[in-house]
Amino acid sequence: MSSGGDKDYDPSDCAIIREIYDNENAHEAFGEELERALEAGCHTIIIEPSRLGDETARWISVGNCLHKTAVLAGLGSIAVGWAWPDRPALFVPLTCTSLFCTGLYTVSWQFDPCCQYQVSKDANSLASHALTSCSPVVLVRKDDYRRKLLHSVVTLTSTLITAWKFYQTCIK
Repeated sequence: MSSGGDKDYDPSDCAIIREIYDNENAHEAFGEELERALEAGCHTIIIEPSRLGDETARWISVGNCLHKTAVLAGLGSIAVGWAWPDRPALFVPLTCTSLFCTGLYTVSWQFDPCCQYQVSKDANSLASHALTSCSPVVLVRKDDYRRKLLHSVVTLTSTLITAWKFYQTCIK
């Protein structure tokens, strides 16, 4: 473990994608190295090539945004559905947003090994490595089971409440 305070950092389970341009297909080689590290489940992945690091960080950020949007829209739908049950124009769009974001995340991110990583902001974890890049992207593997379960349960709950409200409206 590093002395920098990052309890998740383990130098023996770290992959470094070095920015070494030794042929004209270097960018493809960087991507293949990243894929191998992701599939191997390395705990920490340090990406030196800035283009690959930026693309990977953006991909993770979009997945995080979809997750948060699904959860917040679902919770908003549940709260608004209970507070104003006679105003479906307020809670139905939130349910649809939550359902859309959860569906998109499930189709595009759930089975991608990259979704099990988060971008680390801890610079102390880099101290023991001789890096050629001054601003590498550091990915740390995180258990995402609870996260997926949370947005799935919230979306399902908001969808069921909305369906129940519509059912009650149709019976009246």
